Amino acid sequence: MESINHTHSHPNYHPPNHQKSGGFDLLHPLRRLVDSIQIKNYRFAHLICQIIPCCCPFKRDIHVFGRIFHVPALCKLNPLYDNFVGLRFRALSYLSDEFGEDVSKYIC
Repeated sequence: MESINHTHSHPNYHPPNHQKSGGFDLLHPLRRLVDSIQIKNYRFAHLICQIIPCCCPFKRDIHVFGRIFHVPALCKLNPLYDNFVGLRFRALSYLSDEFGEDVSKYIC
């Protein structure tokens, strides 16, 4: 059986939050600020894990007049979504690595 190799590129595909070269990112200072937050405190790590949800709270199925309407997860529309998810992950890692804490209560 012959294997299939995916060798062509997708010129119009850009990953989320992709900035074209030469583009101006107005939120770059905020992204850098969130990414530079270091988790070095047990209580702060817990606070981050409690404040930033593990899954998007807006994803819903709404039942109206016998019909089901699906509301997609809108978190990806937040331009700082990836930065906040990274911050939450750093807090979970800190609690797990430094204190050996079971962080499963913070995972959906």
